[in-house]
Formats: sequence, C-alpha cells, structure tokens
Amino acid sequence: MVTHKGDMPASARQRLLDAASHLFYDEGVHTVGVDRVVERAGVAKATLYALFGNKEGLVRAYLMARDEGIRGRMTRRLARYTTSRERLLGVFDVQDRMFREPGFRGCAFARANAEAPEGSSAEEVSENHRAWLRSLLLDLARDAGAPNPEQLARQLMLLYDGAAISAWMDHNASAAHAARSVATALVDAALPAARGRAKKAQRGDAALEAAPPLP
Repeated sequence: MVTHKGDMPASARQRLLDAASHLFYDEGVHTVGVDRVVERAGVAKATLYALFGNKEGLVRAYLMARDEGIRGRMTRRLARYTTSRERLLGVFDVQDRMFREPGFRGCAFARANAEAPEGSSAEEVSENHRAWLRSLLLDLARDAGAPNPEQLARQLMLLYDGAAISAWMDHNASAAHAARSVATALVDAALPAARGRAKKAQRGDAALEAAPPLP
C-alpha cells in the first residue's frame, strides 16, 4: 500500500503522480524511467523514493489512481439513470465518454499488465480493477432481473473489452456506441420483462395484420 508521508508536501506527490500518469500512459510503464518522471515533475529523485519506495511503487500508485478515477466516474454517471436496465447499458455510455477524451490510448490496465512481470504490483492492481468491473456488471445484471446474470455479465464484459481494443487499435471512437447496440439486444433477450414486452408487441402487430381492412 502506498502511503503519504506526513513530512512530504502533498504537491510533490501529486506532481509525481501527474507526471507518471502522463508518461506511463502515453509511452508505457516499462520504457519510462524514474529520471524522466522526476524531471517532468520537477522534484528530486530522493523525493520519489521517499514517497513511493521505488518505481514499482510509483506504477502501483499510478494504476490505483486510475482505478479510483474510473470507479468514481462510473458510480456518478450510473446514478443518473432511473432503471436497472438503463444502468446496465449505461456502462457503455461511460466507456464512450472515455474513448472520446483527447489522448485516449486504450486501457491503461491492459497495457501495464502486458508489460508487467508475474506477481508485480501492476499485475495485482490490474486484476483488482478487472475483478471490480466483472462484479459491477454482475451486480447490475442481477438488479435488472436477468435469470442468468453470470452469463449476461460475461457477455457484456467481452463487448466492453472488444470496444476498448477497437477504439484504441482501430481509432474507432464510436466503438462503445456499437457495443452498446449489441449489448441492448443481449440485455433485452435476457430480461423476462423485455421479452414479455417484445412478445406483446408481436401479438399486437399480428392482430393488426389479421384485422379486416377498414371500409
């Protein structure tokens, strides 16, 4: 756990985190050394070691800050929806906003984890972030009344991951919008209430077609 040293100014810690966030996300945690981070932050290297212990501690703090930011954004945005179904699909609306931010370069956790050795802090924080996202989708699927919430959550997780790859690798800013369209079909097929509405609409259409023409 990264701690905030009481005898160190908060501004130095924040400058280091801001510098690390920019450099690590743009160029990768493996290629960026601590010398570049402290130079950009305008602090002494000894301050970095006093605050974070080593580079791995800084990488951990960088990823934890991104994790907390995404969780907070997701919580705030989803609270604006009025139904469980809307909140479940709203995950892709939040993702869409992230894709459209200037400088988007894919999932920070996927990129950091690809470079991280087994058992590293980067791997641990990335796995924790993934576990949170899976749990979020599962809880939302349960709240929406899905008979098999585990299956629906897995399907939506695949869509979420695929959209992130497409947005980054294909420079497709509308990837989350496309994923949301597919997610809508999956969610409505899975939810009993939605299936009931669809069947009722089909019966209504059939009744209209069977009715005699008006004189």
